[in-house]
Amino acid sequence: MTALAYRNNANKYAAVHTETVIDDASPHKLIQMLMNGFLMRVNAAKGSMERGDFQEKSIQISKASAIVGGLIDGIDIDKGGDIAANLMSLYEYIDARLFQASAQNSTEMLDEVLILMREIKQAWDTIPEMYQ
Repeated sequence: MTALAYRNNANKYAAVHTETVIDDASPHKLIQMLMNGFLMRVNAAKGSMERGDFQEKSIQISKASAIVGGLIDGIDIDKGGDIAANLMSLYEYIDARLFQASAQNSTEMLDEVLILMREIKQAWDTIPEMYQ
């Protein structure tokens, strides 16, 4: 089996595995998955930026921004009140900083959004199962 064929088969397996995990995941778990995906995309964008691969940087930042959009879409302001509104504002800030980081090729701004999302994720991960 060639390396390309192996990679294609591995990618197909990963896609099926991911789809199965998503189908079986609770809403709480889906948010965790989105946050993990965001962190991976921003780290990939940072690495691309450091290597001078600006096309890949743009792709990864676009994917990270789409994930933030999904997180925003998942917020229920009516049920979440002030906490939900503050979280939405924070996500909107993160998305704006992603755009600025891309425009200015700033790894420092990417570090900032990584720190913010890690803090949100840590809080999310501590939610007791009975509230999930």
